[in-house]
Amino acid sequence: MKYVGIKTLNIKIIELIVFIVVWMAIFSAPFFNHRLNNEVNWDKVIGEWIRIFSYLVIFVANTFVLVPKFLFQKKYSIYIGATILVILLVVGVNISLGLILAPAQPMAMPPMDFGPGMPPMELGAGMPAPMGYRPVVAPEQKSIYMLITDELIISMLVVGAGTSIKMVAQWLREENRRKDLEKEQLKTELAFLRHQVSPHFFMNTLNNIHALIDINAEDAKNTIIELSTMMRYLLYDTAHGQTTLKKEIHFIESYIALMQLRFPKKVTVTLEVPHNIEDIQIPPMLFLSFLENAFKHGVSYQVESFVSFKLEQIENKLSCIIRNTKHNNMEILDKSYSGIGLTNIKQSLKLLFGNDYLLNIFENDKEFEVQLTIPIYENKVLVH
Repeated sequence: MKYVGIKTLNIKIIELIVFIVVWMAIFSAPFFNHRLNNEVNWDKVIGEWIRIFSYLVIFVANTFVLVPKFLFQKKYSIYIGATILVILLVVGVNISLGLILAPAQPMAMPPMDFGPGMPPMELGAGMPAPMGYRPVVAPEQKSIYMLITDELIISMLVVGAGTSIKMVAQWLREENRRKDLEKEQLKTELAFLRHQVSPHFFMNTLNNIHALIDINAEDAKNTIIELSTMMRYLLYDTAHGQTTLKKEIHFIESYIALMQLRFPKKVTVTLEVPHNIEDIQIPPMLFLSFLENAFKHGVSYQVESFVSFKLEQIENKLSCIIRNTKHNNMEILDKSYSGIGLTNIKQSLKLLFGNDYLLNIFENDKEFEVQLTIPIYENKVLVH
């Protein structure tokens, strides 16, 4: 997936920038520490840079070679062994170079200066210093054991820091990959649910046309044209899992008009939709299942019946209320719900909106009422 690759590349770039900035800060520390009176002691700065460079070698080897090739591949024993080997080699070379380039010098008595025209006199090792003359005391130097211990501790801290940053970056990549897989699964599940709706819808529509042919052939022809328009909407306009509210309302109006051709005048159908429809993106066919159920269970040829569909926008919410007549011989709503089941409808809403929706179903002796409220996400595609 191209989108996943772009996000992975971004994480790698951020990771590399973090490494560069951190190590630039580390390498700049000796420069500022050994700058006094606008003069820089370059001997000490370069000496510390050489020492820091050895830690950089350990960092690069661990972070960019050992961790990806062994730790992330779950070859833990090889990773530990290789890391220890790299640390020992680099620390050994670093200490050896330090002893060779800057060996410890014995502190001899500094020469005595007798004044102008007199050469300084070197004091022998066994000669006592004159009264009041004290040589500079040499600073204490670390023992070789302490030096090795310090180098090993710092090297392990460098390895730990690099490994931690690398693992965080890897976790972010895995998290992004998991989210992308969830989105793909969401698209698949929603497409499956919509495909369950479509055959049932076409079955009812074809039954209506079949009944209409014997009553009015001209109306049947017009209905077939209207059905083709609705099929085009289902096949093409909803293919990406999104549609506009205007198109969805037009589809609902066409569906209700088609259903009204079948039923007698005793059936009252009311439709209330916004006059000024905003350009809102919504998932397609959210309301069709409830509307189908209202016609299926709420219409009777013997007694007066009604089906009411009301859709309104309230701030950043879209509210739909569908009411229909309840008859004594009507099946329980939860057992038969527009061919796909109430459970699947709730599953679809859960996949689309998480917990950010409201679905209430009320019933009494005379009517059913379904209230569905969904959020409106401005400039946001619900299913990628």
